[in-house]
Amino acid sequence: MFGSGANPILVLSENTKRDTGRKVQRENIQAGKAIADVIRTCLGPQAMLKMLMDPMGGIVMTNDGNAILREITVQHPAGKSMIEIARTQDEEVGDGTTSVIVLAGETLAVAEPFLEQNMHPTIIIRAFRQALEDMVTILNEQVSTDLDYNDRSKLIEVINSCVGTKFIGRWSDLACQIALDAVYTVMLDENGRKEIDIKRYAKVEKIPGGTIEDSTVLKGVMFNKDVTHPKMRRYIKNPRIVLLDCNLEYKKGESQTNIEIMKDTDFTKILEMEEQFVKKMCEDIIAVKPDVVITEKGVSDLAQHYLVKAGISAIRRLRKSDINRIARACGASVVNRTEELRDDDVGTKAGLFEIKKLGDEYFCFITECKDPKACTIILRGASKDVLNETERNLQDALHVARNLLLEPKLVPGGGAVEMAVSRLLAEKAGRLAGVEQWPYKAVAQALEIIPRTLAQNCGANTIRTLTALRAKHATEGMTWGIDGETGQLVDMKDRGIWEPLSVKLQTYKTAIETAILLLRIDDIVSGSKKKKSDNESGQPAQVTEESMKD
Repeated sequence: MFGSGANPILVLSENTKRDTGRKVQRENIQAGKAIADVIRTCLGPQAMLKMLMDPMGGIVMTNDGNAILREITVQHPAGKSMIEIARTQDEEVGDGTTSVIVLAGETLAVAEPFLEQNMHPTIIIRAFRQALEDMVTILNEQVSTDLDYNDRSKLIEVINSCVGTKFIGRWSDLACQIALDAVYTVMLDENGRKEIDIKRYAKVEKIPGGTIEDSTVLKGVMFNKDVTHPKMRRYIKNPRIVLLDCNLEYKKGESQTNIEIMKDTDFTKILEMEEQFVKKMCEDIIAVKPDVVITEKGVSDLAQHYLVKAGISAIRRLRKSDINRIARACGASVVNRTEELRDDDVGTKAGLFEIKKLGDEYFCFITECKDPKACTIILRGASKDVLNETERNLQDALHVARNLLLEPKLVPGGGAVEMAVSRLLAEKAGRLAGVEQWPYKAVAQALEIIPRTLAQNCGANTIRTLTALRAKHATEGMTWGIDGETGQLVDMKDRGIWEPLSVKLQTYKTAIETAILLLRIDDIVSGSKKKKSDNESGQPAQVTEESMKD
């Protein structure tokens, strides 16, 4: 790809496809719109589900934008970028994945007429960027209201409006309580700095059977393990828990493993050494008087024998993530060597250790912990599909609760905030000089796609509803939106439908930035690989997708 001189030389082979300029921009916009059209029916309380089949024959039924796009295979590079933004949105704020795709698709669509009129993409991009800055200012200063995060009923109201549009909406009260309890449990508040790590410390365990009403948040942790020996205790009040990161079995020689045995007593000696080693490890453990020993690695039969004699229950081969959760819940420290065990490494915060059988499997519960900083959410439900969809919805609820505690600011839902920002942007556009005011105004129009889609999805008359909504915003204030169930206009303040500001900010930033990014592309170069013999015959290297990646 590079010549021998200072400048790189781009050699295009005859089988390299190269599309440039207007054609590429048109194709990118079409790809963006196509992805948005797939997702559009998944917005709002009357959202339709998509049934997806993966290559292995598995089926996913969901209306979660991110889950749908994860399963779709797209060839076009612009389409892949759109899918990537749903993932970004999900990782950053955990909600609004459908809105961000719909909005990005519409922002691209409103840019198309300007490209047809030969307006330079740079002018459109400049206007879009200016509009985005103004949007952020409007959201922060004019539309958002503060929330008292100690007011639990208000928090539940907000989470409810975010969960109400999902499958779990019928059990929304239960889902909100679970989400809020879990987030409060894992929240660490150190010197006024909040840290809420849902991914690591709020584990969702799905157990088929029972009804969704049986789902709860444990004040502690649960995992799918049984004790290693049938004689070990399975119910212990106020247990002392030791967490280990090492094997409770004889350590084989790491580099020197050949042993020469000269006489028959030598073998007995080796066995005795092994026994002594394991006995010493068990004595170190027994010295701190634990009731439960949990290790990440294995436990040998001999070690089990010593632990059973001392009345200690042992659990082996636990995941590192589970061990970290237990450490946070019961206040124990994970120890790497048994010789280093001290009394303060033992966890004493747990109130109960018990093994229960649910369905066909045994589960270990460590519960009733004093101020646990980790928790397990148990989900029960009729089938695996129901449980998977419930978990996806619950993750959104958890993220919303987390966002509210980290940044307690709200904006009205139901398309009200989009309509308000759209109106204020359109007013500002009139004060701009030059051609830039038209693409700027187009962004204001693009925002109306959210209320329009909400109206479409519940079967209302879209044009009449949007005209009435514009009139309401012009005369009666910013909190009027569309009821996603009926398509009627309602005041979101009275209905109590609110969304976290951080989700909206992230949605707007991601959507507009992606539209800008795709509008800046004016050239797509892709090539297919030539046969090896060509390169060996001294031909210049071909530009291929692989070589560009390298």
